[in-house]
Amino acid sequence: MSHSTVEDRAQRPFTTNLTRRGASRLHVAVASRSTAPRYRSPAPAPPGRPCNPSRPAKLAALSAGEIRISWSLLSPGTSDTISIRYKTGSTRYWCGIQAIGHRNPPARLEVGTGSGWRQLTRTEYNYFLSPDGTGCGGPLRLTDIYGEQLTVEGIAVRPDAVQRTGVQFGRH
Repeated sequence: MSHSTVEDRAQRPFTTNLTRRGASRLHVAVASRSTAPRYRSPAPAPPGRPCNPSRPAKLAALSAGEIRISWSLLSPGTSDTISIRYKTGSTRYWCGIQAIGHRNPPARLEVGTGSGWRQLTRTEYNYFLSPDGTGCGGPLRLTDIYGEQLTVEGIAVRPDAVQRTGVQFGRH
């Protein structure tokens, strides 16, 4: 499989697979929505792992080196609802919270406190952490990249259990 990267030193890239009609799948890394993704020819494949040189050639001549590509985020239709999973080891004194099955990427997750909402920090492994336990087991508020907010209540701190919420972001 050919891998690509987007050069952006300010943020860590995330990866995705792109499929062009009638073409094979291409693995692409995207650093942020504010930078234009660029395909860069991959490094030689490690021993024992074949590299298919025809994949980059489907986008442009290999002599082009780095080429600009365009992409758009799809907001898929789904009948599923968002689920919440508390990280292994979560208690009411410390917790990691993960939203799964969301139609649109979450931009932030907040927990209810006695005086309002507290935004949690997102980790590179896709959990939002409450290091002092604030809000663990209480109401949650998810906001997607389009600004839509969903509030969820009644999700207990049950580590590694997938708990359905009954809500889903709208399609954009």
